[in-house]
Amino acid sequence: MGQHVSRTDFEWVYTEEPHASRRKIILEKYPQIKKLFGYDPNFKWVVTGMVFAQFLLMFLLKDRSWPVLILTAYCLGGVINHSLMLAIHEISHNLAFGHARPMHNKIFGYFANLPIGIPVSISFKKYHLEHHRYQGDELKDTDIPTYIEAKLFCTTFGKFVWVLLQPFFYAFRPLVVYPKPPTYLEFVNLVIQLIFDAIVVYFFGGRILGYLLLGSFMAMGLHPVAGHFISEHYMFKKGYETYSYYGPLNWITFNVGYHNEHHDFPAVPGSKLPEVKRIASEFYDDLPQHHSWTAVLYDFVMDPDVGPYARIRRKAKGLST
Repeated sequence: MGQHVSRTDFEWVYTEEPHASRRKIILEKYPQIKKLFGYDPNFKWVVTGMVFAQFLLMFLLKDRSWPVLILTAYCLGGVINHSLMLAIHEISHNLAFGHARPMHNKIFGYFANLPIGIPVSISFKKYHLEHHRYQGDELKDTDIPTYIEAKLFCTTFGKFVWVLLQPFFYAFRPLVVYPKPPTYLEFVNLVIQLIFDAIVVYFFGGRILGYLLLGSFMAMGLHPVAGHFISEHYMFKKGYETYSYYGPLNWITFNVGYHNEHHDFPAVPGSKLPEVKRIASEFYDDLPQHHSWTAVLYDFVMDPDVGPYARIRRKAKGLST
C-alpha cells in the first residue's frame, strides 16, 4: 500500500485568509491594477472555437473504435473539456460578458458546458464563489477533502486511487458537506444538457457521448491538466495555503495557474493575470510556487508529508472553537 501519510489532521489556523488583506496592500501601492478589472472581449471567441473543435471531433470520431476514442479522449478531447471547465470557472466570475450582463454569462455557460456531457455550469458557480469568500472554512469551502477521504486515502496507493477518483469527489463532496436546494437555473442547465446529449446519441451514437464523458472524467483525474486541483491549495510548504503555477499549461487553461493572483483579484480575467504578477512582482516572486503539474501529482502521491490532510482549515464562523 506504500507509505502512510505523516499527517493525522488538517492544518487548523485562526487567522483570516490572506488574499483580502494582500489585495488591499497591493492596490494601495499599485492602483493601476484596477484598470485590469473587467472581462476579456476575446474570451468568448476562444471558448466558442473550443466548443466547435469538439463538435468537429465528434464528427471525425463517429465510426472509430473504442481504443481510438479512449486515446483521443485522454490526449485531446479531455483536454478541451477540461479547458472548458476552466472557462466555466472564468464565467462564474462574470468574466465572459462582465458583471453588468449576468444573464449573458449564464447563457454562455450553458453553451460552454455542452461538450462536457454533464451539467456543471450553474452548480459550480453556486459553490465556487463561497470558496473565494470563505477560503478554508470547514463548512463552506467544499474544495477541502472530508475527513472520510483523508482517513481512507492515507497511503501512497490510496492517494493514487484518490487522484483517479477525484472527479467523483469534486462533484459529490458539496452535495454531502454543504447541500443546497437546486435552483431554477440548475434545472435549465440540466434540461439543456440532456437535450444536447440526446442529440449526440441520435446523430453520432452512444460511443461519442461516451467519448465526451470519458474525456471529462479522465482529464479531471490522473492527467497533467488536473494537477491544478492539487497545486492550488494543498499545503506543500507549511503555512502557505495558495500556490501559483508558472508553466506552459497555463496557455490552455486560461491562466488558472496564476492562482494567488486570481484569489487576490478575482475580477481580473485570466488573460491579464500575468500582468498582475508583472506589476506587483515583489508580492508573488518569493511565495512558494509550482512549475510542473505532473510533478505536483507525483509529489502528492509519493510524498508522505502531502495528502488529503494537507489543507489549511478554519472553524466555520458562528461555530465554537
